[in-house]
Amino acid sequence: MPLRGKVLNVVSNSDERFGNNRELNDLIDIIGAGTTKDWDDGKLRYEKIIIMTDADVDGSHIASLLMAFFYQFMPQLIYGGHLYLSCPPLYKLTHGTESVYVDSDEELDALTNGKYKGKKVEISRFKGLGEMMPNQLKETTMSPKTRRLIRVDLPPRTDEGAEDTEKTRTIVSELMGKKPEFRFRFITEHAQFVKDLFV
Repeated sequence: MPLRGKVLNVVSNSDERFGNNRELNDLIDIIGAGTTKDWDDGKLRYEKIIIMTDADVDGSHIASLLMAFFYQFMPQLIYGGHLYLSCPPLYKLTHGTESVYVDSDEELDALTNGKYKGKKVEISRFKGLGEMMPNQLKETTMSPKTRRLIRVDLPPRTDEGAEDTEKTRTIVSELMGKKPEFRFRFITEHAQFVKDLFV
C-alpha cells in the first residue's frame, strides 16, 4: 500500500483527527483484523506487514510514525510477530562485473579499506527506494529469498512483564508526544553522534 509522505502522529493528535484520517483508516481496513478493542486474529489478511521506507532521516521518521500507529491501535499485530521493517541498502559497490550491496557506512569503510583497497570501485549511494532500478528493488528489498527484515518486538504481556510494558508505553508517549523536552533528553542520553551526516 503506497503512503503519501508522512502519516499522522497518532500519539500527539486527537482521536478526532485520527478518525478523520482516511489513510490510516484504509490501512486498518486492508489489514482486516480490526483494532485493539475488536481485534480478531482470524481475520488478519497478511502473515507479514512490512514497513518499507527510504534509508534516510525522513524514511526513519515515517517508519517511527507507523510503528507508533501499530503500537497504539494494533499491538496484537506486534505481539503476534507480524510487523517488520525492511532493510534497503545504502550503497552499491561495483568492481568490474562484480557488484555488492552495502548496508552501512561502517561496512563501506571495511570494504574500501579491505577487499577493494587500491582497486577502482564505483560507489552508488541510494537516496531512496524510488531511485533503484526494478531488479535492484526486487533483489534487495522485495524478494523473500534475498531481502533482509527486522521484526518489531515488544516485551511480553504477562504479570512479570508489566513493568516492561509500562516502560514501553512511557517511552512511546515521551518520544512521540507533544513535549519536545522528552525527545531532546532521550537523544542527548542515547544518540551516537557522528562527525559527518548525509543530508
